[in-house]
Formats: sequence, C-alpha cells, structure tokens
Amino acid sequence: MRIHKTARYAVAASAVLGITLTACGGSGGSSASSSGGWNKDATVNIGSLYEPQNLDNTAGGGQGVTEALNGNVYEGLFKLTDDGKVENLLARSYTKSADGLTYTFTLRDGVKFHSGRELTSADVKYSLRKVLADDSQSARKSNLEVVKDIATPDAHTVKVTLSQKSISFVYNLSYVWIIDSQAKNLKTTEDGTGPYELGKWTRGSALSLKRFAGYWGTPATNAQVVFHYFKDATALNNALLTNAVDVVTSEQSPDALDQFKSNQNYKVNDGNSTTKLLLAFNDKAKPFTDVKVRKAVSEAIDDKKLLESIWGGYGKLIGSMVPPTDPWYEDLTGVNAYNVADAKKLLAAAGYAKGFSFTLDTPNYDPHPTVATFVKSQLAKVGITVKINTITPDEWYTKVYKNHDFTATLQEHVNDRDLTWYGNPDFYWGYDNKQVTAWVKEAEEASTTGEQTALLKKVNEQTAKDAASDWLYLYPQIVVASTKVSGYPLNGLNSQFYAYAIKKG
Repeated sequence: MRIHKTARYAVAASAVLGITLTACGGSGGSSASSSGGWNKDATVNIGSLYEPQNLDNTAGGGQGVTEALNGNVYEGLFKLTDDGKVENLLARSYTKSADGLTYTFTLRDGVKFHSGRELTSADVKYSLRKVLADDSQSARKSNLEVVKDIATPDAHTVKVTLSQKSISFVYNLSYVWIIDSQAKNLKTTEDGTGPYELGKWTRGSALSLKRFAGYWGTPATNAQVVFHYFKDATALNNALLTNAVDVVTSEQSPDALDQFKSNQNYKVNDGNSTTKLLLAFNDKAKPFTDVKVRKAVSEAIDDKKLLESIWGGYGKLIGSMVPPTDPWYEDLTGVNAYNVADAKKLLAAAGYAKGFSFTLDTPNYDPHPTVATFVKSQLAKVGITVKINTITPDEWYTKVYKNHDFTATLQEHVNDRDLTWYGNPDFYWGYDNKQVTAWVKEAEEASTTGEQTALLKKVNEQTAKDAASDWLYLYPQIVVASTKVSGYPLNGLNSQFYAYAIKKG
C-alpha cells in the first residue's frame, strides 16, 4: 500500500505508507562522449522533497526510497511500467498451474548484483521472505501472505505455492525488490541488480547513483544521477530556476508554474497521478463509528473549492479511493457531494445537532497544514470544532498507522489499485464492512480480470456510500524539467521515478 506520499512515507510505500540536475555536460565538465546530441557521461540532478527515511523498503524507507531506488538500484521479477502495465524483468518467463495455486518462475541468465555475485533462486526466496517477515513494513506484505511455500529446484527456477488463488500475485511481485541474500546493513547500503549502484548518501542533502558497469540489460543513458533534497517547494523551484537541478518530479507549488510556462528553457508536463489525499476517519472511534457523521463531514467540505485553492486548474475530484487509471474506476463524485444543509440534517439525525469537536492529526509537510486549516473552517460552518495536531511523518507512522491512536487524520495514499485496503478491518482506518471484505476476497480469487473488476466496482460503490473516508482530491502529477533533458517519466505511479532513460544535452 504505500500510503501517502510519505508517510508520503512509510505507509504510503509502506502501505500507507526528487530530483535535481546540473547544467548540461558530463561529470567533470566533459562533453566529449555524446550520442545524438546527448551526453553519455552527464550527471543528471533531480530535485525532490522526499528524502528516504532509510534505504530499505521493508523497514519504512518511505516514498523517498521508492523514488530513488525502485527500478534504478533494485529490480523485481516484474516491472510496473509508467503506464501501469506489468512486464517481465528478472523473471524471463513464468507458468501458472491449472488450479491457479502454483507459479513457476524462470530467472534471466547473467544477472549480477552490484557486489559481483550472480543472481540465483535463493536470492528470490530470501527477498520474498524478507517482505513477509514479522518486522517487515513492506507495502505488499499483507497481499503476499497468500504465499504458502517457496521452493528452489535449481539456481534459475523459483516455484511458489499459494494458499489460495490470487489474481494480483504477479502484479504484487512488481513491488518486491530482489536483494542479495548475503547483503548486510541495507538501511544504509544496497546490493541490487539495477542499472545504477549507490554512490554517496549525504543525509539531509543528496543521494547519488552511478551507472553500474556490469548491468545485465541496457545501460543507463547517463553516467550518474543525483537526487537533491529540499525542505520546501520554493527552495526546490529556485534550484530549478538556477540550473542547480534539471527536473522536479512532482511539483508541489502550482502558483510557481507560470514562471516555468513562460520560459522557453523549461517544460511543464501534466501526467497521471495515483495519489489520493484523504481525510481518513478512524471508523472505530466515536463519533466516526456512525456513518451519518462520516457522510455529514464529507458533505460539509467543498472539495472543488479546496482543489482549486491548492492546485488551481490541476488535479481531479474522484469521490472514492479509485483513480481513473484503475480498471474499476467509476465517477462517484456525486456521492456525499458538497451540501451544507444536508450535512446539518445528518448531524442532527446522529444526535449532534449542536456539533462536536475532534482532533485532526496533520502531517507537517505541504499541503497538509493548508488543507487542515481549510477543513477546519469548512466544518465550523456546521458546528464542528477541529483541533489541528501537527506531527512529523515518523510520529504519524507510529501514532496513526501502527497504534491507531487517532480520531481523524490527513494522509496521501500513493499506490494504484489500493482500494482493497478497505477489505481489511485491521487497517489503520478501521473500516469494517463484512460484505466489502467478502467482495475483496472474492475479487482476489477471481478467475478472470472481468470478474475481479465487477466485484471491485461494488467495493468502490459501497465504500463511497459508507463514507469510509473522505477522498478530498486526486493529486496532479506535474513534472517540470529543463529543456536540456528528456526521457524522464511523466506519470506518478506509486512514487517510482525511473532515471535510467534520462538524456541530457
């Protein structure tokens, strides 16, 4: 799941749970090695607001570790492309048994880790077990708990037996990094198979990746990428304007876009996002145990006005957890739509005609503080008093995600296809609808994608009717870059940012 963009953090990849470039030219200023107008020895500087918590995506590394390392340093058996398709990567091929319970994967030949060790089936088994370990904070841990047994008949074959059918199994494997089973200290070092190996990580400042000479596939089109980390959007934009960075993967300051749109040296790209901003209720904590209260709060907030005030003409209203890029998307913006009069009636029917008060746990990074203030002012109009409690991502992860010690919170959920978390009563928001749980289970055991889609559309509709959360808006995915670079990804699927195809002139 990775939640948010942080936990935009751990959850956000965790379940909930950057970048900068320098001026054109290679490392050391050399431009002699070029091809078709781009420099193969270039250093690409990427600007980001999301520094990793650590370098291990099973230990709460957060959005930043996914952004920097997924696909660049670490690879999976499968790859989730920028348009959401699943492709073979370290798995050359696979077969599935007739009963849908056994998957046999054949690994590619000649794949080496950055340490020089050759990839074997034992490493795949180790990596899957690492995700499933008791202390794992992986975004896909619960999805992969259907794994019953992992066998390694030979060095290039992995045989996985499931306890029940899982139509999403291969898709979920695209989230699992294959790691050297002999590697140590993975919170500060790495040993992956990707086109880059770790250069230097200066906490609070930058993380560099350098082209791996022994890569099994197509080499990176640049010699090095450096992720530069900033505390706020203004500093990040200034870095882009002064050529300290070449590309910003996720613009968080829409008011600053005009200066780039009007400058021929930059390009503003509006891609597809899967990041939903939620006002997440604790459905097991009063007064949000009452569906009428949840619906009233949802109807009291003018999502359209909020989106316009934060993002201008960017972003979308969706009315549910499902973005338009998911197969089971439906426009549910009409469910619990903005209606102050009806919100007051619902509150009265729930026994709160004079309103109530609650604490809103709010992450301290943009745009949460601004959104929290907006929500507070909107709910005051129906008699609800909101106390804003501003917390850090680490505090959010422990207080809200792990301990469920909250009444309501703001958080982004980054992943595509993450509607299914509403089928888990133990998830941090505590939503528990037995029919929804059954539909989610049936969808995962479906024999065809058509059956899966039909069932998850029912889940989408029911969670919207129940106001399981208030889905405020879908983030835009605005990538701003110097015109000297090309080949960067445009969409914001699950916070990944493949840097290996970036060309710099």
